Order: sequence, then C-alpha cells, then structure tokens
Amino acid sequence: MAAESGESMEFTLVLPVLPLDGEVVLPGMVVPLDLSDAEIRAAVEAAQSAARAESGKPKVLLVPRIDGTYAKTGVLGTVEQVGRLADGDPGALVKGRHRVRIGAGTTGPGAALWVEGARVEETVPEPLPGQVTDLVKEYKALATTWLRKRGAWQVVDRVQAIDDVSALADNSGYSPFLTTDQKTELLETTDPVARLRLAAQQLRDHLAEQDVAETIAKDVQEGVDKQQREFLLRRQLEAVRKELRELNGDGPDAAEESDDYRARVEAADLPEHVRGAALKEVEKLERSSDQSPEGSWIRTWLDTVLEMPWNERTEDAYDIQGAKEILDAEHAGLDDVKARITEYLAVRKRRGERGLGVIGGRRGGAVLALVGPPGVGKTSLGESVAHAMGRKFVRVALGGVRDEAEIRGHRRTYVGALPGRIVRAVKEAGSMNPVVLLDEIDKVGSDFRGDPAAALLEVLDPAQNHTFRDHYLEVELDLSDVVFLATANVLEAIPEALADRMEIVRLDGYTEDEKVVIARDHLLPRQLERAGLTGDEVTLEEGALRKLAGEYTREAGVRTLERTVARLLRKVAAQHELGERELPFTVREDDLRALVGRPHHVPESAQDPAERRTAVPGVATGLAVTGAGGDVLYVEASLADPETGAAGLTLTGQLGDVMKESAQIALSFLRSRGAELELPVADLKDRGVHIHFPAGAVPKDGPSAGITMTTALASLLSGRLVRTDVAMTGEVSLTGRVLPIGGVKQKLLAAHRAGVTTVIIPKRNEADLDDVPAEVLEKLDVHAVTDVRQVLELALAPAATAAEVPVAA
Repeated sequence: MAAESGESMEFTLVLPVLPLDGEVVLPGMVVPLDLSDAEIRAAVEAAQSAARAESGKPKVLLVPRIDGTYAKTGVLGTVEQVGRLADGDPGALVKGRHRVRIGAGTTGPGAALWVEGARVEETVPEPLPGQVTDLVKEYKALATTWLRKRGAWQVVDRVQAIDDVSALADNSGYSPFLTTDQKTELLETTDPVARLRLAAQQLRDHLAEQDVAETIAKDVQEGVDKQQREFLLRRQLEAVRKELRELNGDGPDAAEESDDYRARVEAADLPEHVRGAALKEVEKLERSSDQSPEGSWIRTWLDTVLEMPWNERTEDAYDIQGAKEILDAEHAGLDDVKARITEYLAVRKRRGERGLGVIGGRRGGAVLALVGPPGVGKTSLGESVAHAMGRKFVRVALGGVRDEAEIRGHRRTYVGALPGRIVRAVKEAGSMNPVVLLDEIDKVGSDFRGDPAAALLEVLDPAQNHTFRDHYLEVELDLSDVVFLATANVLEAIPEALADRMEIVRLDGYTEDEKVVIARDHLLPRQLERAGLTGDEVTLEEGALRKLAGEYTREAGVRTLERTVARLLRKVAAQHELGERELPFTVREDDLRALVGRPHHVPESAQDPAERRTAVPGVATGLAVTGAGGDVLYVEASLADPETGAAGLTLTGQLGDVMKESAQIALSFLRSRGAELELPVADLKDRGVHIHFPAGAVPKDGPSAGITMTTALASLLSGRLVRTDVAMTGEVSLTGRVLPIGGVKQKLLAAHRAGVTTVIIPKRNEADLDDVPAEVLEKLDVHAVTDVRQVLELALAPAATAAEVPVAA
C-alpha cells in the first residue's frame, strides 16, 4: 500500500486499517460493524490501545476492499461505541470523519495492519456560485422524491437541512441502490462539487429506472387484476344465471347450452383473422343475458363459422390420363370442355411441382361458363368434372334468384339471417376447393332487392375472390381455389361485365351419331333400371335408336330422346305384365309406331314432293339459333293482287326490329338490282309484298335471315322453286353482299337433323366450319358465298321446273 512512484505526499497520520469487504463508508456516515470478524476486531482493538495513550476516541482507517484489492482512498473513522448489536453479537459503532489518502504500510501495536495517511483537503468556494446552488437544489429535490416514495419523511427534513456541499454529496452513501463501484467512485472523487454532480446523476438514473420498473409492475399488476376480476365476474355471472334458471324451472343442462363456445373456438383450426372475430363474438355472448335475442344470433353465427371448412382441402387427382378417361366414359362428345379440364389439371400439376400453388395470395382456381341449349349435359358435366379431379361437388341453382342477399348473405341484424349461397355451398362441400356448379346463371333476375348478377362479379373474378366477404360472416373467405362452372342457355342474357369474368365454352348440341351413342351407353341403361328391366330382357337395335333420335325427337340435347326411350320401356313393361308380350324382346324400327306412335319430325326430303313447304315458289328454308339450339326456319313470300291489295311491305310472325330491317333491305335490293337478275321487278312497285315467318307465336330477330328473304322474293318473282334440300343463312346488304353471322355450328347441326344436304353460308364464316363435327360435314354440301347472285344460282331450281307465279297470297 505504498504511495505511487513519483508522487510526493506528506503523511501525518498513522492508523490501523479496518477493511470493508463489499462495503463503502463515506464521511458523515455512522455504521455498525460486527466485531466477530477477526480483522475488524484487531483494527478496533489496536485503535483502542492507541487512544488510551492519546486520551481520545479510537481512530481507524475504513478502507474498501474489492476482490482482495484495497482502494487508494479511505475514510478516517472514530469508534463511537462498543457493545452488543441487535442480534446479540459484539459490535462497534463507527462514524466516518474525512477522507484520507493512503500511503505506505508501517508498524503499530496489536495485530492490525497500520498505514500512513494524509488527510484530503476539500475546498468549497464561498459564496456558492449560481450553478452549484442550482445543483444543490436539484439534488435535494431528487433525494426528496426518492425518500417520499419510500415513506422516509423524517429523513427528508434532515437532507433539506444540509447546506454543506461535501456533506450533501457524501450523504448519498446511505443510498441502498448504489453499487460498491458507484460508492467507491464517490469516495475517490475529492472535488465536492464534482462529487455532488456525480451523486445527483446516480440518483437521477435510479429514479428513471424506478419509474420504468414501476410502470412495468403497474401494467403487470393491472393485467393480473383484470384477469382475476374477469375470472371472479364470470364465476358470479354463472352463479346468477344458475339461480335464474332454477327460478324459471330450467334443467341443469341449460347452463351449458352454449356448449362452451370459447373452448370450441380456441380448439378449432381457424385462420387467425377468423379466430379473432369469433372470440369477440364469444365475449359478446358471455356478456349478453339468456333472454336477449342477440345471444341467439351470436350462437347461430358461431355455429356457422365453426362448421366452415376453413383449412380443409381435397388433394387434386393429377392422373391426367385417368381424368380424361373418366370424362370420356361419362359424357360423349363435348370435346372442348374435356380439353379445358385436362389443361387445367395439367397446369395445376406443374404449378404444384414447382411450388407455385399460391401466387400473390391467390390459388389456381378456374371460372368456366358452359353455354348451350337445354339437354346437352351442362349440369351433369359439373359432377363429372369433380369426379375426374377428385374434388367435392356442390350445385347452386340460380334460376329465378332475384335477391342480392342470396349470393352475398343477409346482414345479421335481420331476423332469420343466413349466409349466401356461395358460403353455404362451401360449407356443404366440406372443403375450400370444391367444384361449384352455378346452374342457370342466365336466369338470374333483379328487382328492388338488388341485382344478384352484380354480387356474382366478385365471386367469379379470379383477381378478387381470394378476399370474398359475405355480409353474414363479415370475415374474408378465400374462393381462389374453387372451380366454378356456370351454365347458361343464352349468352346474351348474361350481363357483359359478368360474362367478361368467365371463360366461355360453347356446347352447341349433338349430332345424330352422338345421340345414338349417348342413348346406347347412358340413357338406355338408366331407363332400363328405372323401368325394372334388364339389358337381357329388352334390347334396342341401333336402327331403332337412330330413328328415335332423327324422326321422333329433333333437339340439340337428349332430354326428349330420354323421355321417349323411357316411354317405350314403360310400354314394354306394361305389355309384359298384361300378358301381351313375351320377354326377352328386341325393339326394331318397325316396332316403334306400335309402341310410341307415329314419328313427329319427318324430314322434308322424305315427304311427298307435292306436300313439301317449298313445293310452291316464294318459300325458302333458312337456319336460325334459338334457346333450344339450332333450328330450320321457313320464309314465305307472296304478292297481293294490284286491284285489291295496297302497295307496300307487310311482315308477320313476331319479328324483331333487326329482322324487319333485313326484309326492307332484301326488298330494296331486288327493286334496284332485279333487272340485272332478270326478275320482273315492275310487280314490286304496284303490288303489296307480304313476308311471313311460320310459328308466329315464337319471337324472332336477327340479321341472318337476310339472304333467305331475298331468295324467297326472287323465287316468287321468277316463279322458280327453291330447292328442297337447300338451307341458307347470312346477312344481306343493299349492294347484295352476303355478310357474316353467328351460330354456324348450331345451324349446321340443325340442318343435318332436318335432313338438309346443301347449306349456304357467308364466305367470311368459312373458318367456323372447323368447329363442326367431321361426320356432319361429310353429309353436308356447304357452299361459302359472297354475293346474293351466287345464292340464287345455288338455291333456285332450274327454270324448266318453274311454276306459275301466284297472283295472291
């Protein structure tokens, strides 16, 4: 403990060292010391021995010892009293007087360690500068704040009474929050002002830490108190409800009518945003009374949310070849739809293999619209698609729906509110990626309750339906993995914005060969089972099926064909039960009239020439598209007697404005260009022209009958018959050009069903022939024309077979 080399000091004190392990005593402090420690007892005894010689209080040097190392500065302490401590052990009361800088060791009486020391002189300017005065006030304010928090009000007055800067700084040695290092730093700081500034900073830091700790403790305590209070209130609420139920005579099971919704919600596998919304509703349910109607609404909502398959998904069957075989086995024809589903599965498989199942929060769903006439298998195709993909199937009937809430759900404020049909379909499927068939989407209406088609815009938009929000659920529902199949008979009846969101796949009807295959492989086995017969008991020859498809039914689909087959089998079953027919029985073409009556659709080519509609001039065969598919359309024209009929054009047959305009164009073309065609156009000036479309009860419109009306008028004027085996379609212009039209495939299928062998179409529609089945094109002689002159050359019979022009209609 010698002085540092190069440092000059004058040591005037020789004192026994009293080491303090982990403790620091500052001047002015009074501390009790335990004399059970040998070093402390030796120092006190040595001081007492020296004091008896000097007739004064025993003096010791209080030196902090940290990790076996003595500090360079100590405190001169006087032993005020020796006696017993509170616990009965011997002890001494020592008071620190002033700082002492420690020098070299020396010798002295007793077993204590003696050292030389020099008193550290501390000077404080008089009077105190303003900065020091402010520092004193700040320290006293900080100390007062800390002491008040501890409830030490008596100590506050003592601190406020200290005016000496050095004593005020050393008073912080009593602070229990200071570490040994901090107290040692105070001890070794000899400048009183610097020491006071250091003590103020230490106290300020402690108060800041204490504020943070108190804030944390307060928050924790508030959380604990809230949980305890909530627990207590819930127990009280349960007790009150139990008493109320007993007063009302309810059984003990009524206490559990909520089935502990909180536990069910926490145990359910719900998305985080759905779980949060459900727990909020549970809290409302727990606060509501049993008699409140709101409780019933909340329970119904929670039941709906818990029954939704939020995280349930079926794995797609990625056997592309197997899926194609399933579609081929369950449906004949419909190649476009089968190809689209096969493409979808192939893309899904590749995306899954490359980890691209979810892109931008959206999955790989699909929205297809199957547009076609009734009976072609649009609805049943949806179930086959689900079967091929290995998904759940659910059908949503939209025909006649007029309320927007049917799609998006009702607000929960309404009595009897329910989620929309889309949410119910997903719930019914039990999976978030089913195949949903939106049946008859073109039959959706609108009224004062809203437009359901507008609500479907979000459902069927692949860019939006991953965040679909139902009015009843009020939580986001991901529909991006759903395969939506919409069916419609008329594309024009679907709003344009809704049709733009769907991929349109047209089903234009079946050929006669396809109908025979469908009847043999699908319709006949099903109807045999329904009639209680087997394939061994009743057999239909292919010729009989072909005649049923061609002459007994004439439709784009196969519904009427199936009904006819069912009627035939019922007749056979009834005759067998009456003993009129033996089984097994093979139905041939000749047996059909006796079983199901006469044919209803005999082709024009099969009728007697004198009975055909085109047996007189002025009648032409056109082709049209209706809601039931393609159909033949006859146009009749006549000229009125100049003496009895008024000049002008008369149109009948429930025609639309576009068709009326086509008639005017046809008449104007013949009046202006009739002379070039060697037609007696003079008759058109003085005699009235009447054009009629039979089946007057059926509304008709569109431009595609233009060349048919022109041909009928040319036949009437020239007296040449229109060929029976010719049908035509195309728009006519004032200059005689033949313009393109739509529905070529459906019209050619209708011509094939009607027994027509020659069809005239516009040249610009020639590319549409790629969509027509090859077996149909083989049986049709299709002519693509650009001018009305070509139409007349093909359609009108030679002049040698012309008949006289009728005078009146």
